Amino acid sequence: MTNSSNCSDPDLKPYYAVTYAVILVPGLVANTLALWVFYGYMKETKRAVIFMINLAIADLLQVLSLPLRIFYYVTGTWEFGGGLCLLCFYLKYVNMYASIFFLVCISVRRCLFLIQPFRAGECRRVCDVSVSVAGWAVVCVACLPFPLLRLHKDNTSTCFVDLPIEKLDLPTSVTLMTMGELVGFVMPLLIILYCSWKTILSLKEKNSASHDLGEKKKALKMILTCALVFLICFAPYHISFPLDFFVKTGRIRGGCVQRVISVFHAVALCLASLNSCVDPVIYYFTTDEFRRRLSRQDLHDSLQLQHLSYSRKHSRDVLVEDTTE
Repeated sequence: MTNSSNCSDPDLKPYYAVTYAVILVPGLVANTLALWVFYGYMKETKRAVIFMINLAIADLLQVLSLPLRIFYYVTGTWEFGGGLCLLCFYLKYVNMYASIFFLVCISVRRCLFLIQPFRAGECRRVCDVSVSVAGWAVVCVACLPFPLLRLHKDNTSTCFVDLPIEKLDLPTSVTLMTMGELVGFVMPLLIILYCSWKTILSLKEKNSASHDLGEKKKALKMILTCALVFLICFAPYHISFPLDFFVKTGRIRGGCVQRVISVFHAVALCLASLNSCVDPVIYYFTTDEFRRRLSRQDLHDSLQLQHLSYSRKHSRDVLVEDTTE
């Protein structure tokens, strides 16, 4: 097939710019507020709070890179050097796959807390921190092929979707795509679905007390929300990514086919970025403690407590200064 006037390459930069501009402020506010609540008021909670903190950090890092993306898609040129371009490009995928990893960790943690409460209770905060550190390390290493395949020296005025991609032979391309899809999408999806299934089975147990039944319903709501966010934000991207890769490397030809794949991939990228705004919904609607801490009365009480603590500290400092004179 050859390109026709009806199947020319679409200019998708304005759509990227609008989408990222819409995501920027809500994502920044919501994830900053989430970290404030987690660090300040939920230190006593053991149910996946460490993984929620890391998920909020991953989302916040992605949001902080959006101004540079918006600037590029509005102006059409990159003026900050190839190194910063590749770094922002790389961090996009690191943050996305870190979000996937921690969504899985939240689901597994909540499921284990119900099915094996005593064993899950033995996994203290240090265990969750260790898993988080290992997860960040694995994700950072696994995402290195993304910038390495986009290294370019000839033109430093382009970035992000306009970066040229290194052409690979077909067996290498298929191997990389298969590994990426299996490890980055299929396995996490199967784990989340398995956790959902096990939690549903635990709800059907007849010997469950009313308190246990309530906890199981809360856990199921959180796990199903993680699965829903996972499917909405990441499934379209992992369907479109191999197709877009083969279009950019010339494996798929045909004007109309390329146009459809390019538009679909653009929509999928925007949905994947939308994850940074959707994740705080998980915290609010599936975590009673988080919702309670954000209530008007609780916020008022906490601010009064902080003001009282500051006043007492200030008075004590003044008294010490008076006694030393």
